[in-house]
This record gives sequence, structure tokens and C-alpha cells, in this order.
Amino acid sequence: MVRRIEVSGAGGVRLAAWEFTDPPKAGAGREGARGPGVLLLHGLLGRAAHWAETARWLSTRYRAVALDQRGHGRSQKPAEGPFGRSSYVDDAEAAVEQLGLAPVTLIGHAMGALTAWQLAARRPDLVRALVICDMRASALGAASQREWAEWFRSWPVPFATLADVRKWFGEDDPTLERPNPPRGDFFAEVMAERSDGWRPAFSCRQMLKVRDTWVNDAHWEELALVECPTLVVRGLDGELGRAEAQEMVRVLPRGQYAEVVDAGHLVHYDQPDGWRRAVEPFLASVLPV
Repeated sequence: MVRRIEVSGAGGVRLAAWEFTDPPKAGAGREGARGPGVLLLHGLLGRAAHWAETARWLSTRYRAVALDQRGHGRSQKPAEGPFGRSSYVDDAEAAVEQLGLAPVTLIGHAMGALTAWQLAARRPDLVRALVICDMRASALGAASQREWAEWFRSWPVPFATLADVRKWFGEDDPTLERPNPPRGDFFAEVMAERSDGWRPAFSCRQMLKVRDTWVNDAHWEELALVECPTLVVRGLDGELGRAEAQEMVRVLPRGQYAEVVDAGHLVHYDQPDGWRRAVEPFLASVLPV
């Protein structure tokens, strides 16, 4: 069962949360009925639905909720934001508190992982454990932001069909080193049909503004403040290099490391079995059942 829950984020922004677990039986305690809370945070351009396969196996033991972050999915897309880091962290904090998930395990991919560790650093009382998926702690710099702007301009929108979306992002995108069909499926999930064809369900202008709030800064100091057990997961062909990932583990007071072979940046999406094998034992070791 999947049900949508509305959350009020920072500044009253409406956020859509998706619970992938059956509601509790009458008279049962919250954690006893549904297990410890887990909040899943997608990356830039993503949406909560990208966590569906992960959330389904999580829901057999835990209370799994995925959040559409502001500007994404079914959540509100305020024209002028704010889109700063504090807004995203405030939103995640509001979701944890309003949904009664604390002490929560945060699982984040890319930008969502940064949000997760910033919340864990700010509110250690709310966070029981943390999984960081393919997110760098180092600054990426202005050149990276220019590359993203150029990449957005290269998209041949509107796409005539979803098959065209899948083909371009999975095969024809010039930034690809080799075909990646799961990547095409990933982007098909964030397109919306318009009168002239299929276009992104998000604003590319907004996404660049969101990214600009963290891409030029390093985040090592906040990482070092994370007190809870933390697993750093990277795809072997992802954006987080092995040396940096291992340094992140060293900086974390209670860090652990895992990598998934044959996975790129979209670790949990393109290699779901390998992702599960990396994450499930960690969760079993840190969470009560």
C-alpha cells in the first residue's frame, strides 16, 4: 500500500510524502506496529517515486516514507523559492516531526544525502542512523554549475513520446560514456505531458538555483558533526570517488563504507539488488526490529 500524506514545510510550502507501509492496526503502538521510521530523500531532479523499490523492501521491517522535496514531484514549486540549504533541511525536519518518525533513519541520494547529513548534524536528537548515497563533501565549483546549465540547454525538449525520453537519456545524451537504460527510465519518471509533448515536471531554472546553493561550498565540517552510525555508499562508476568516500568515512565519527559494482550515480535505481545488499545489513545492525 502507498498513501500520500501532506506535510507543511518551511514557510508553509506544501510537501508531498509517500508512505510505503500499511497503516497501523487499531490500538497498536506507533513504532511497534510499523517499525522504526525511515525517511528517504531523493536527489536533484528526482522524486519520491524513485525510491519505490527500496521503500517496498524497507516496509517489511520499518516505517518507510519518501518525501518529494520542494520544487520536485508533487510538492509545491514556489516561483521564487526560497531554495537555500536551510529550507531543504527545515523541510526534512518538519517531515520527521509531523509524521512522527523520530528517531529516524535518513537515507539520501546525492542532494538528498547532503540534506540528510545536515539535518543529522543540526538535530542529532531526531536522527538514529544515516545512509549517504553518492554525494560528495567537497566543493564542485563554478565550472560544474556551467556544465549543468549547458547540459540543460542540450535537452531536445519537447520530447514527442516517453520512448524518446528514455532513448535520449539512456542512449543519446552526449554526456553518457555508454548506454544506460535505467537512466532513461529514471528521467521518464520526471517528465510531464504538455500540449506540445513531454517536458520536465520541474523548472530547470529553479534546479540551477537549488544547485547553486551548495555546489560552491565544501561540507566536511557538517559531516564531522554527524554523531549517529553512518553508511557511505558509492557506485563504482558514480560521481563520488573511492578516495573521497573513504575520507568521508574517516571524518565521520561512526562511519562505514560500501560500494556497489556496475553502478553509476543512480546507485539505488540502476542496481537495486546490489544497493540492497549494501544497505540492508547496515540497517539490521543499527535499528531495532
